[in-house]
Amino acid sequence: MRIAVDAMGGDNAPEAVIEGSVQAARENGTHVILVGDREILHQHLKNYSVAGLPISVKHASEVVGMHESPSLAVRRKRDSSIRVAFELVKAGEARGVVSAGNSGAAMALAMLILRLLPGLERPAIAAPVPSLHGSTVLLDVGANVDCKPLHLVQFAIMGEVYCRYMLCNDRPRVGVLSNGEEESKGTELTRSAHEALKHSSLNYIGYVEGRDIFLGGVDVVVTDGFTGNVVLKTAEGLAKATSTILREEYGRGMCNKLGYLFSRRVLRHLKQRVDYTEVGGAPLLGVNGVGIVAHGSSDAHAVKNAIQVAREFIERRVNLHMLQVLEKNQDLEAWASKKERKFWSQLKDKIIHPRRDGEEVDEG
Repeated sequence: MRIAVDAMGGDNAPEAVIEGSVQAARENGTHVILVGDREILHQHLKNYSVAGLPISVKHASEVVGMHESPSLAVRRKRDSSIRVAFELVKAGEARGVVSAGNSGAAMALAMLILRLLPGLERPAIAAPVPSLHGSTVLLDVGANVDCKPLHLVQFAIMGEVYCRYMLCNDRPRVGVLSNGEEESKGTELTRSAHEALKHSSLNYIGYVEGRDIFLGGVDVVVTDGFTGNVVLKTAEGLAKATSTILREEYGRGMCNKLGYLFSRRVLRHLKQRVDYTEVGGAPLLGVNGVGIVAHGSSDAHAVKNAIQVAREFIERRVNLHMLQVLEKNQDLEAWASKKERKFWSQLKDKIIHPRRDGEEVDEG
């Protein structure tokens, strides 16, 4: 199980990335390929006891900055660490990629190098967010600003499969994010997607509102990348603000400090439930391979968990199951445009079928 890690991507790279990779190799036996400047990586590796650990280094001379234009990075930086990582997957030298770097560049390079699964038009970034009953999968959270109804339908299928096989939910409830639960609400986009999903094989429950994401009334919430990213960043801001307010209040006076002593175990558990580092990273769903996008400010713990997410994604054959559900819902082409129908019909010829006994399956 070889995972290529963009060692130069992220606010805390390469120190945190290397430390998290060492933890993943030591605790889970995952073979980590650190991609980046060879001299810098070897210098940092000297700070750890890595003798006998499955860790190797692949040289890449360039780095894509967090605020660089993805399109320019794709065209001009041919030897960037994130590009080399995806090329390792294409060449069969790695099974997946983990990066805490520029998410736009990661998405663009994944599409350019690995391509999309047959029948899909767009990838989606799926983010598990904490809810009262575990986690809710929110997608898309940034890959696609402008979407068509078919895109939302495909996001729903991908999110449902991810929730089923990665979060172990046998029958996830799927909803479309709207400004009300009534069918008259929403936009032209959401109404068209809603009508199509009512005829799908998914456990579709209709429109859901923003509060349902966190209250646990739905397991997969589908929206466009613009709205999804706003929701995700709002939730992150709320969590940080709440943490700061609690810290300030507990520091006011002796009584408050005494109250903290009695409640710190509860607060510790609360932090673990809402801590993004426990999630690890968000998968690039729809890519013909495995790409995990970690938070830009990921620490070593988050990087280790992101590598574990990549490993589980591969072991549980999520892409293969995704193709099977796509094939099962081909009749949704009735709600797509003529151009979009071609993608569904092509799926019949390009589908990667489940393996039979004794056969190997290439999952990309």
